[in-house]
Amino acid sequence: MGGTFTIGELAKQAGVNVQTVRYYERRGLLPPVGRKGSGYRVYDEAALTRLRFIRHAKGLGFTLEEIRGLLDLSLDTTASCESVREKAALKLTDVKERIKTLESVGRVLEELVEACNKRRPTEKCPILRIMEEASGKKKG
Repeated sequence: MGGTFTIGELAKQAGVNVQTVRYYERRGLLPPVGRKGSGYRVYDEAALTRLRFIRHAKGLGFTLEEIRGLLDLSLDTTASCESVREKAALKLTDVKERIKTLESVGRVLEELVEACNKRRPTEKCPILRIMEEASGKKKG
């Protein structure tokens, strides 16, 4: 498909909603090519490619600011692949740290679920008790 797209057509082609396109436009990540006489935004194939790039990068866990940096690098003819690799390596380190944190949370939740399975009918739910204690709202 060639030519230009309205915002609705662009959103549909990229698999996002119109509000997402407007949001990226407000954040300066996705400028329209122009406007029709009616005032409607018009986008081209490059905008569709850019929107798909943003969507994919978000799926990989990049923040919008990190995506802005990647987009800037893609437009910078003097930038090297090494610059992109460095950004990806930083994101990889961040993802690995989040995985460790989530694994730790998972272990705690497994212990809580097991403790709940072992409780007697007269005991208060250990999951709620531990969460209350941790939040400083211990109830009698």
